[in-house]
Amino acid sequence: MHIQTRLIHAGEEQKIAGAVVTPIFQSATFTSEEGQGYDDIRYLRLNNTPNHNVLHAKLADICGGEAALVTGSGMAAIVTALLALLKSGDHLLIQDCLYGGTHSFVSQDAPDLGINCDFIAGNAPETWAAKLKPETKAIYVETMTNPLLEVADLEAVVAFARAHGLLSLIDNTFASPCNFRPLEIGFDIELHSATKYLNGHSDIVAGAIVGAAEHVGAIAHKLNRFGGTLDTHACFLLHRGLKTLSLRMRQHDENALQLARMLAEDPQVVQVNYPGLQSHPQYERAKRLFAGAGGVLSLELRGGVAAAERLLAALQLPASAPSLGGVETLITRPATTSHSSMSPAERAAIGVGDSLVRVACGIEATEDLCADFTQALAEV
Repeated sequence: MHIQTRLIHAGEEQKIAGAVVTPIFQSATFTSEEGQGYDDIRYLRLNNTPNHNVLHAKLADICGGEAALVTGSGMAAIVTALLALLKSGDHLLIQDCLYGGTHSFVSQDAPDLGINCDFIAGNAPETWAAKLKPETKAIYVETMTNPLLEVADLEAVVAFARAHGLLSLIDNTFASPCNFRPLEIGFDIELHSATKYLNGHSDIVAGAIVGAAEHVGAIAHKLNRFGGTLDTHACFLLHRGLKTLSLRMRQHDENALQLARMLAEDPQVVQVNYPGLQSHPQYERAKRLFAGAGGVLSLELRGGVAAAERLLAALQLPASAPSLGGVETLITRPATTSHSSMSPAERAAIGVGDSLVRVACGIEATEDLCADFTQALAEV
């Protein structure tokens, strides 16, 4: 069946008391059979309530994995996966342009735990082997980088991981399973900030992990000890949001594509970063791999930081706030939000300047969104 249908029906086989919608199970504990293992005890912190289980089944189905796990945040998913699959003394290869929280963890926190990493250029696979070490265990990339929207050579990542016996992990937040399913091309672990497109309404924080049952089981065991549980009410909201993911992604994709095309023609705009534009350096790769290029773009204005600030002030529809994937358009300068934990030198090294503006398109009417940017640019 099509993903639009599976988003609604996958994991919904058991109707509880005849309810069409799975209710919220506001219970910390459940009766359990004697003699089972620790992870099988029915307890909210162990992420195995009926609200968790239906989400796990649905996510595994739509992503094409054997198993799935939801977590209390996207960072809980990323950090727990890395700490479950790597140990002290291990080495990680990781893409050089990353979400700021991920960059901070691998560069500042992981070394304190004995896990070291080397950054790699996602589009230079010929350089990766030089950074291999005997203790290298995994390679980690993002489907589209935040906030420059680069598309790494994802097929080469899979081939490289297989050739060298590495686990391959990918943060697929920016694409969602509607636009790209990395497990189908051979990635081992797919990660999401479910706060974003999967939920789609900017009202919860959540994460998701999908992959082989062996790997997800190991991560779940670690998560059960860390306590990064997703509350059952948040499970209910994520469950509800997933059912409209396919419909929402179509509008996100359309809004970002049309806005990117319009901005690319504006004389005040120096650069637009969006994989759906033919001018994007990885346009052909994105077109081949993705069903859509997502709802996020970034741009640079000729007037630098001052012009960026005037643009944000003049816009009427977008809210000036971090995050993405909600029904409303959000706009921000990453240097002051998602990448503020990085030093100016670190940001400069990955091309995130202080004047860079990121737009996370919502699902407003395309014409209204474009008209708002047109009037705002006239004020800049």
